[in-house]
Parts: sequence; C-alpha cells; structure tokens
Amino acid sequence: MRRRDFLATAAAATGAGTALSGCAGDGGDDSGPLDYLSLAWQQESIEANKALVAQWNRHNPTSRVRYVQGSWESVHDQLLTSFEGGEAPDIIHDEANDLTDFAHGGFLADLSGLLPAQLKEQIPQSSWDTASFAGGTYGVPFVQEPRVLIANRELLEKSGVRMPTTRRPWSWAEFEEAAKELTHGRTHGVAWSMKDPVNQSVNLTLTTGGAVFHRENGKNVIRFESADSEVIELIHRQVNEDRTAARSSLGMAGADTLPGFFAGRYAILPLNFSFRQQVQQQAPDGFEWVTLPMPAGDGAAGGGQHQGVSPQTLSISQSTSRKKAAMAFVAFLTRPDHMARLAKGDWLVPTGTEALRDPALSTDKHGWSTGLRMASDLRASPVLGVRGYPEWKDKVATPAFQEYYAGGISLRTLRDKLVDDGNRILARYQR
Repeated sequence: MRRRDFLATAAAATGAGTALSGCAGDGGDDSGPLDYLSLAWQQESIEANKALVAQWNRHNPTSRVRYVQGSWESVHDQLLTSFEGGEAPDIIHDEANDLTDFAHGGFLADLSGLLPAQLKEQIPQSSWDTASFAGGTYGVPFVQEPRVLIANRELLEKSGVRMPTTRRPWSWAEFEEAAKELTHGRTHGVAWSMKDPVNQSVNLTLTTGGAVFHRENGKNVIRFESADSEVIELIHRQVNEDRTAARSSLGMAGADTLPGFFAGRYAILPLNFSFRQQVQQQAPDGFEWVTLPMPAGDGAAGGGQHQGVSPQTLSISQSTSRKKAAMAFVAFLTRPDHMARLAKGDWLVPTGTEALRDPALSTDKHGWSTGLRMASDLRASPVLGVRGYPEWKDKVATPAFQEYYAGGISLRTLRDKLVDDGNRILARYQR
C-alpha cells in the first residue's frame, strides 16, 4: 500500500534509520514506557503522531508511551530480528500485507478479545477482513488508500472525453477509448508505472470479478482465468498494440512518472491516492490536475468498482505483558477525530465510518472527496492472509508481469508461470 519507491529518501530525511534500536527489553518491563513503533514519514503525519503520544502521556502518567520512529523501507526485516531476539516494540504500526507470517509465527497478539466494542463497531467488517485470518484479528486497520487516476485536466477537457465520476466511472472499455483520444504527438494517454507491478495488478482484478488467489478445500490456490487477466491484458494491449501507454514508464515507480506528467507527456497516471500530496507540492504554477476513480468492470460485484487494498494497521506484540494497556493506546489513536487527523497527515482515507465524515476530508479540493466516496468499495486484497505470497511475488510474479507488460512473453506463458510455479510455492507453506 505504501509508496516504497521513494520512502527510503523520506526515511533518511526524518532520521528513520534509528528504527527499532530503542526498543530492546522494554516489551516485558512493566515499569518502563510502552514502545510505539510508528512508520509515519511525512512531516505532518510525524507531528500528528508525536502530538497524540504527548497528549496520551499527559493524561496517562502511569501508562506512558514512547514514540519510536521506524522506516517503511526496512520495517519487515527489523521486526523479524526484534521478534526473534525478544526485543519487539509493544505497539506496531505496519500494513496488513505484512502481518500474515508474523501472526502465523506467533509474534503478534490476537486482538479479538481485546478490542473495545466502540472501536470494533466504527470500522466496517470489510476493513476488519484485511487484518483477520487463521481465526484471529492481528491488527486494527485505520487508514487505507484506493488506486485512482490522476489526470491533466486541460488535456482531458480539450479531448472532449467524458469526465468520469465516482457515481459514473469509466468502464474499462471507455478508459481504453479515452486513452486513444488522449494520445497524439508526444503525449501518451496513460503511463502505467510497473516497477512493482504485482499488488496493483492483483488488486485491480476485483473490478472484473477476478482475484488470482482463491480458496479451494480450505487452501489457497492461484488461478488465472479470464476474470483474473482482463485488466492485465488491457494494460498489455495499451503498451504493445494501441501504443496509448508509454513503454518507458513500465520500469518506473510512481514518483518517476510525475515529471513527464507535468511536462504533458502523459495525460493520466494510475496511482495510489496519497500521491496527490506529491502532485500538489511539485506541480508547476498553473498546472491543473484532477483525481478520478479507477474504471469499473462489467458484471462484477459492486458494479465493478471494488478494488483490493492493504490498509495500514496497528498491532500488539505477543511478547508484551501489557496488552490491555497497549490496546487502550491503540483505541486512543483510532478515535474518530484522531483517525481523521492521522489520515489527513498522510493524505490517506480513514477506515472508520465516523472519521470519514470529517468535513476536512469531504472537500473536493485535491480530490479528497473522490477517495472518500470510493471507501465503501475497498475490499481486502486477495493476497492478504496468503502464506508464501511474498516469495511468489518476488521470485515469480514480479519478473513475469514485467516481461508480459513489455511484450516479452505471451499471456499463456504468463499464466503458466503464475499458476504452476506459484502453486508449488504455496503448497510448501500449506503442508
């Protein structure tokens, strides 16, 4: 979910490299503060987190919390080391996609019996599903981000194509036609940034009724049928046949496409919702942009507007002796007003129904209202809870998708790689 393509630089700028070094031994020390590992990286978000920690400490002097700055770039390896060394932080900010192996390894507490009723009720079940597997709940999903289209308003208006809305998005066929209308001269209709192609490719299959990962006889299996491949085939077609998508963007991370976008070389960028912050900061004077919903599939659930997400989560270490105190702090951080504040700081969408009603988030400015209206269509990414997914993603899916999008292999070869090699990997984790 997060923008790992540029977070290393941001982490260095905020001093995030200290990460977990301050956590040693405190998880089991009843007399010391609870350690809260935060992965906030934007300055506004860091300030909001620190302010909430300070507010908590003023009112809870016997259950103080220590803020520990972490880094998205290295959090998985650092957490693994800290878990195995018995030095894990008490409260852990991470994302749902990272919880599966830690939960199965016994490192995270099952929150099912700890969640206050008010907290449980304010977050929809579709969001709880993102952090629930193997019979337990291992994180509180508090902010999330849909995939959106960020478009050059002037180019769209000059082309005469219909401006889509959340109530009437483009179909995928309309999107394909719009990209053709927007392609001329040095301008491509769309730039798909596919340096990390797997999550976005899988999550968008929900718009056409696909999933790639399916449950059969109580086990996870990979299938790649027409509903699973429809959007993936469209992207391939735009790059290799229609030439409406820029081939050069396939090796780019999302942030890498912004200079070309501002220069008029790309009319539309499919990006995560939080990229609006970079667009707003970096856009040249007078550049007009608009946030649009992703296209919808035909005949799929939710009118084809469902898409998979992996929210950011707050978890509690299994090793901490103060789980109730840790949960009290998590409940404090995720109060509706606090959840909305944290979402605004990171340009994300809160999961809580009351937080979504915050007036500052419902404005049309910078596309906030588009993201909020899409919140009800977000579902657990098909990859969540799948043991072996990281290995499949790194060893099989990433190179296979990159080859396919670049025109190097056929759809049949892509299917064989994803399914045959993938199911062998998943089988090892499910014996």
